[in-house]
Amino acid sequence: MVRYLAGAVALLVVVSISAVVESRRDIVGDVLKLPSEVSSFFRPVAEEEDSVGTRWAVLIAGSNGYWNYRHQADICHAYQLLRRGGVKEENIVVFMYDDIAYDEENPRPGVIINSPHGSDVYKGVPKDYTGEDVTVNNVFAAILGDKSATTGGSGKVVDSGPNDHIFIYYSDHGGPGVLGMPTNPYMYAGDLVDVLKKKHASGTYKSMVFYLEACESGSIFEGLLPEGLNIYATTASNAYESSWGTYCPGEYPSPPPEYETCLGDLYSVAWMEDSDIHNLRTETLRQQYQQVKKRTSNDNSGWGSHVMQYGDLKLSTEELFMYMGTNPANDNFTFVDDNSLRLSSSKAVNQRDADLLHFWDKYRKAPEGSDRKIAAQKQFSEAMSHRMHLDNSIQLIGKLLFGIDTASEVLTTVRPSGQPLVDDWLCLKKLVRTFETYCGSLSQYGMKHMRSIANICNAGISEEQMSEASAQACVTFPSNPWSSVNKGFTA
Repeated sequence: MVRYLAGAVALLVVVSISAVVESRRDIVGDVLKLPSEVSSFFRPVAEEEDSVGTRWAVLIAGSNGYWNYRHQADICHAYQLLRRGGVKEENIVVFMYDDIAYDEENPRPGVIINSPHGSDVYKGVPKDYTGEDVTVNNVFAAILGDKSATTGGSGKVVDSGPNDHIFIYYSDHGGPGVLGMPTNPYMYAGDLVDVLKKKHASGTYKSMVFYLEACESGSIFEGLLPEGLNIYATTASNAYESSWGTYCPGEYPSPPPEYETCLGDLYSVAWMEDSDIHNLRTETLRQQYQQVKKRTSNDNSGWGSHVMQYGDLKLSTEELFMYMGTNPANDNFTFVDDNSLRLSSSKAVNQRDADLLHFWDKYRKAPEGSDRKIAAQKQFSEAMSHRMHLDNSIQLIGKLLFGIDTASEVLTTVRPSGQPLVDDWLCLKKLVRTFETYCGSLSQYGMKHMRSIANICNAGISEEQMSEASAQACVTFPSNPWSSVNKGFTA
């Protein structure tokens, strides 16, 4: 009797489960789709969220100006991806200057796209910190969860706890040991890593992932980010090469013809377009790193960079879901190497040249003799003049300090892998300020010379010696939009 009763109960359970499955499955034509994840089928969503702690995100676009369209487009795309994944709006802190959506150059006012056929990624993005409130101080305060230290903006910060997971994504120009910001000063690697260490010491997160898009972005963590902080970071490039813009005018794939600027960055669109199409419960950080690395190297062509990873590499075995959630619409799109998004080798544009490409495309398309053509020619000429001024000034300072024969070797030396850019970060900042006092702002282009200034520090040159050499090298400097007189100092 007991045996029959047990059998009846078992049969009843099977029938009940079958009924539930039947109610949840989806029949399209002759194809039967069953729930793709058994764990989520038997476990409530709220319980899943509790099991991974609360997800937090900080998204930072470090530039302004329409020619830098792609950085804010990257950040807006990342926001939409996280929201579709279930990350709550109140847990995502967004930093962007917010000057491109309604810029007069934007052919679709109020709309931002991140790929040639992409939809609007701007709608609904919160304006936590915009304009002059996009500062290094506010970024650091947001990461540390210190609302009292913020100035302006919404005051939103990462108010995380010991079981929570944090995702940080930055997109902009960079240079050895430095990341650009639309306001001064810029963000220096030594300061950033100190903030990450402080966050870890506070015990207010379980693990953190940091995705970094910038030229020489590997130098931000190289020799600086130790193991043991429960932080896994990937960068768009190694410590001594540029990162790349993509979907640029005249390249392949190109933006719609009315756009005169790059729509995205190669590393950034690689990780986001991969995340857009997969069930992120089935893809690990390591798998995404490998896919992004392949795409960003661009088949090792001249239009690509080497994606790097730093910190606690053991975290790379975790699923992306832990940090980004996952879009329910992708439940049936399990990640496997063979079904990942692939593009044939495409041309890209060096991050530092994307502004020149914008000015040139604008000039090329403008009617002959028009104010627009004259303005574009002026922008291009001023940018080129500033570049030549910076290049010549650094070279001359090197010759004054080290002599004609050895200057080039000292300025261009790259330290061995595993060593930080500079021994004394305070020295680096002081010499940057000294240079800018006499020679003008380094600006987004001039960040490429940060290694030279770091090497001057490493060679033991004093602030007084740098001041004397800079004064001799730069009797005057261009009074243009990049002047330190107009924007202040980057250090």
